[in-house]
Amino acid sequence: MNMGPFITVGIALLLGAAIGFMVNRYLNKREMEHQKTTSDDIIKGATEQARLIEIQARDSALKVTRESETGIANRRNELNQEENRIQSRRDEQDKRAERLEQREEKVNKRQSAVDRRANEVDKQHEVQMKKLQEISQMTTDEAKEIILAEVEKDARGDMARIIRQIEAEARADGEKRARKLIADAIQRVASEHVSEVTSKLVPLPNDDMKGRIVGRNGRNIRAFEQAAGVDVIVDDTPEAVTISCFDSVRREIGRRAMTRLTLDGRIHPAHIEKIVKEETKAVDKVMAEAGEQAAYDAGISGLKPEVLRMMGRLKFRTSYGQNQLAHAVESSKLASIIAAELGADIEVAKMGGFLHDIGKAMDHNQEGTHAKLGAEFCRRYGVKNEKVLNAIASHHHEEDQASVEAVITEAADAISGARPGARREDLEAYIKRIRALEDLAQSFNGVEQAFAIQAGREVRIIVRPDDIDDFTAGKLARDIAKQIEENMQYPGQIKVIVIRETRAIDYAK
Repeated sequence: MNMGPFITVGIALLLGAAIGFMVNRYLNKREMEHQKTTSDDIIKGATEQARLIEIQARDSALKVTRESETGIANRRNELNQEENRIQSRRDEQDKRAERLEQREEKVNKRQSAVDRRANEVDKQHEVQMKKLQEISQMTTDEAKEIILAEVEKDARGDMARIIRQIEAEARADGEKRARKLIADAIQRVASEHVSEVTSKLVPLPNDDMKGRIVGRNGRNIRAFEQAAGVDVIVDDTPEAVTISCFDSVRREIGRRAMTRLTLDGRIHPAHIEKIVKEETKAVDKVMAEAGEQAAYDAGISGLKPEVLRMMGRLKFRTSYGQNQLAHAVESSKLASIIAAELGADIEVAKMGGFLHDIGKAMDHNQEGTHAKLGAEFCRRYGVKNEKVLNAIASHHHEEDQASVEAVITEAADAISGARPGARREDLEAYIKRIRALEDLAQSFNGVEQAFAIQAGREVRIIVRPDDIDDFTAGKLARDIAKQIEENMQYPGQIKVIVIRETRAIDYAK
């Protein structure tokens, strides 16, 4: 076996390995030298950079130090200046304190002098008061009482004059404006009124009809009275009979039924009952139409038929001769005019004036005043406005008036009832009211006589001059007027005049 090629190859491999090792070593050495050079350069650059930074830091520190020294110096100067100012102020305050001490000393000296002078004045005052008391024979308290009495008298006189002046000015202005407003309202509301009483006169074609009305043994008249709920008066009045009833609706039904029966000529119980029923329906229709027409005349809308029908009943109701339905329409128009002038709610005032007396149409068997009954009825049948309900319930002050519209409703009611020709009263009621007015005035202390004049619209009171002085007379007039307002019912207003007369009488002998 020939080993030569293998040896050659082995040698070659060894040589290659040796050469590779040497080359690798050389390369590693070069790389290490290169890295060392690079590291030296980096270290050199870093060293230079650090030197520069150190130089810059020294410069900055030096600059900051210089600035700090400058600031410290400036602050030291400011502190020195402030200290100088404080010192100056201290010196000035010391001077002021010294001056104040001097002034205080002077004031103390003056106060001592004043005290001494005051003591001397007090002593002289006591001496003078003793002399005055000896001369006047009156103590100090007695003199004070006399002076106070004189001052009070003068003050009361001045007060009375001022009150009279204010009252006169207010009365003059108020009466002027009220007259204009009321006159305008009345002139704009010109309506006709029919006076009615509790009886109706039914004309007959002849006197023979009276016997037919009475019937055999009075059966016809009894049947009529029972069916209509009225009283039939057959007296000596020629060709007429009288229908009497306090219920105005039943009285109207009786009048209409009696008129039909006398015209028809058939008068017997069955026919009477039929006619009365027919006229009852007819009157109900008339009341409904009257309520609707009244609402239209007053400019009222939105009321339920029950309310209008109840208002229609007022067509047959009167108060002191004034038709109540016409009064309601008139009050509504007056209230709307007054509300427009005063800037109040016109619709509320108009509705309150129209419905304020609806309670008078209620049956007499219902308990309560007409104002409260009317308010409850309106609330039950759709009137939701609380101001309107309050105006109805409070127009006679049975409830507190909660709005200006309620006051306007009351005023419109009073104007409608108090205007000339609106109402009348019988002689007995008139005399009773006059006497009540005079008795009320005479119930006050110091009143000697009282006279009601001008149909009860003015009362003149003569007082005893020894009991009532001039200053008390004005107060007495106001007290009597207030008492009249609280205890009496009257249309319009009542003027109260207090007369005080003093006479000095002597005789020449």
